[in-house]
Amino acid sequence: MKYEVVIGLEIHVQLKTKTKMFSAAPYNYGAEPNTLTDPVVLGLPGTLPVLNYTAIEKCAELGLMLGCKIADVCKWDRKNYFYPDSPKNYQLTQNEQPLCVGGSIEIEMPGASRNIEGAHRWVELNRIHLEEDPGKLTHTAFDSLIDFNRAGVPLAEIVTEPNLYSSSEAVAFLNALRNLIIFSGISDCDMEKGQMRCDANVSLRPKGLETLGTRTEMKNLNSISNVKSAIEYEMKRQAEILDSGDKVIQETRRWDAAKNISLSLRSKEEAHDYRYFPDPDLMPVVMDKARIEVLNQMLPERPFDRQRRYQKDYDLPYTITSVLCANHQLSDFFEETLGLYNAPKAIANYLVNDLLRELASNSEQGASALSLSETKLKPQSIAELVEVVESGLISKQIAKEVFVEMFASGALPKSIIESKGLSQSNDSSEIEALCLEAIANNPKAVGQFKDGNIKAINALKGPVMKATQGKANPAILDELLQKLIESGE
Repeated sequence: MKYEVVIGLEIHVQLKTKTKMFSAAPYNYGAEPNTLTDPVVLGLPGTLPVLNYTAIEKCAELGLMLGCKIADVCKWDRKNYFYPDSPKNYQLTQNEQPLCVGGSIEIEMPGASRNIEGAHRWVELNRIHLEEDPGKLTHTAFDSLIDFNRAGVPLAEIVTEPNLYSSSEAVAFLNALRNLIIFSGISDCDMEKGQMRCDANVSLRPKGLETLGTRTEMKNLNSISNVKSAIEYEMKRQAEILDSGDKVIQETRRWDAAKNISLSLRSKEEAHDYRYFPDPDLMPVVMDKARIEVLNQMLPERPFDRQRRYQKDYDLPYTITSVLCANHQLSDFFEETLGLYNAPKAIANYLVNDLLRELASNSEQGASALSLSETKLKPQSIAELVEVVESGLISKQIAKEVFVEMFASGALPKSIIESKGLSQSNDSSEIEALCLEAIANNPKAVGQFKDGNIKAINALKGPVMKATQGKANPAILDELLQKLIESGE
């Protein structure tokens, strides 16, 4: 590898608002084509835009989450271009005075393991600005169909500096950004629904040089896996061009995920190609500093901050916290359960191991795993399960059986235990008789235990647990076996 790749990303995130950026038209994914429009969206003569201030606030919240400077004043510009999915033949955006400037985001580097501090770095941002989405084109063999439902939807465009240096770092950035935005409630970032899309600017330069190479832009990548594949393809394509002695052409390219190749769309536009000018129908927005301070005080905990807190306050390992804090529903569920019963390690283990297993196994074949919101499970159920295990009512082994039933039916653990007769046996006389039988039937394990092999006692526990259908109290069982072996009975 004699070249170094330099990557800059432009991410479009659909803000979670009830109406569009400049009109009262609603937006709901999956609606019948061209049913969510109005005269403003369609750019009919005589119509005027009206600003959606909720979108302004959500973009400001995102800027605050990412450490941006919130502008005192931002203004609107017309980005002029003709394309069938742009009914006005221009797009309202913020070219000269964006809402958010600078900022950075913490990412987890590829191959990170237990040391969260040493495995993280910060990626600098250039800006975040607001704009409106165009419509959607669907191409068939003989036609191109236009759906204007999405036209006018508010977008926050997050622009990084060119300081990502591998496809894996780009993936880490997108995962961190997506998780942070979902945690904050600013957007659901569902890439399958077009709520988050990415353009990747990719260039190569000889290793050791500081000057950036000629970049190409990979347009409208609609999944994180596509971003990774497109960057890696473009790195190889550019390297082959440079090795042959030719020059890379600055252009916009389209990623064909089915064929795993990129195709040239058009030569790269510059700012003057769009003939930007201030929109005459929209006044500049003067930001309310007091309101910005209120928004800043209301910001939620950032995912990596939460992960560090879990490791410090609850002594949870990285392997657990990295799973919990990668899913805001899961970590919120953990917090709520912890408020009902204070046993962080036990609760976290049930969520990360048993719950995620059931979510995955109960999804339809070929479909993604169920989400937590689709289940009947409640925090009260997990809290009660941990409590009955710690109180000795049931063993950890029986608890696994109870969990499966609890997940399927939504019933509380105690009612399942009672209805199925799963309570743990504490009858030491019954357990002692079974222990004596196990010792008599397995002299080899007894001899190994006496010789110092502590694990050999497990061979004696098994038959007792089988005879009691897993109901023997493990603590009593262990104590009795050791006592009986040492006494020589």
